[in-house]
Amino acid sequence: MASMDIFNSSAFSMTSLTGAVEKIGYKPQLLGQLGIFEPMPVRTRSVFVDRRENKLVLIPSSPVGAPPKELVVDPRNAVPLKTVRLAEGFTLYAEEIQGIRAFGSESEFAQVQAEYLRRMAKVRDDMDLTHEYHRLGALQGLLLDADGTTVIYNYFTEFGVSAPAAIDFDLDNANPAPGAVRLKCASVIRSMARSAGGAFTPSTTVHALAGDGFYDGLISHPEVEKTYLNWAAAADLRQDRSWQTFVYGGIAWHNYRGTDDNSTVAIPTDEAKFFPVGARDVFKKAQAPAEFGPYINTLGLDTYAINIPDRDRQAWTRGELYSYPLYFCQRPDVLRKATRT
Repeated sequence: MASMDIFNSSAFSMTSLTGAVEKIGYKPQLLGQLGIFEPMPVRTRSVFVDRRENKLVLIPSSPVGAPPKELVVDPRNAVPLKTVRLAEGFTLYAEEIQGIRAFGSESEFAQVQAEYLRRMAKVRDDMDLTHEYHRLGALQGLLLDADGTTVIYNYFTEFGVSAPAAIDFDLDNANPAPGAVRLKCASVIRSMARSAGGAFTPSTTVHALAGDGFYDGLISHPEVEKTYLNWAAAADLRQDRSWQTFVYGGIAWHNYRGTDDNSTVAIPTDEAKFFPVGARDVFKKAQAPAEFGPYINTLGLDTYAINIPDRDRQAWTRGELYSYPLYFCQRPDVLRKATRT
């Protein structure tokens, strides 16, 4: 019969659990799959982001012998930011494992470990969802806490830029002008590229996260519908077309699937959020180290798992998962948003 001594095994040490949690399988969400946040492991909770304009200027002609034009170095404005602390845990009680016995080739240890990791996997799912929530916030320039109202960082304010006004795509217009949507797309791309100040590269692409109403209005628009149907015909039409990605007007449109309540992690139904993929130094993810002895002053990891046994009575053991990220957009001036009408 299994006992709480199992949790004194090296398999439940901090280092072993951290490695085991990293191996738990899960489906990465869309923003995690896009990989737009460049990991930036740091040794402290504080992050200083240099803000430079990096604007190009024309060099005037000058006569032979005249001194050359002196380069004016862009001032550096260091913006201080701090990583956030995310933590969740569970308690596994002795009475919950007292009936576990060895079965076939599976030992008591393996069965208890499986139950422990099953609970840790649920915690990891919650952590993954929270990371996606923070990515979504950073893509909009506004990082909110889990309650959806407490502002952790407004990156427009932090970096001293104004949030651009929403662009009306006028998708409910019964008599749209020819090419109206394509012109809107071109305007968005040009505006973002000009605001980027050299951050856009030849491989940079513009993506949009669209709510259900906006996406449905886009693909059913008279100008877009034929292109969409031709694109869809190349795939298996029996497949579900919800929450897909469709390229039009030089923009990759994602019908963003958030949480099932369509509110906790979601895009408002009649809105779209634009952001660049493959641009230089726009999105970063700082990773700070855990607050526990073995990890102090080390480069931060994505997550940390620890086990805390009840050493006095052996009545329970706790599993806890920690993460110290900061998803941020250091060029919020390149972000754009649109409304369906």
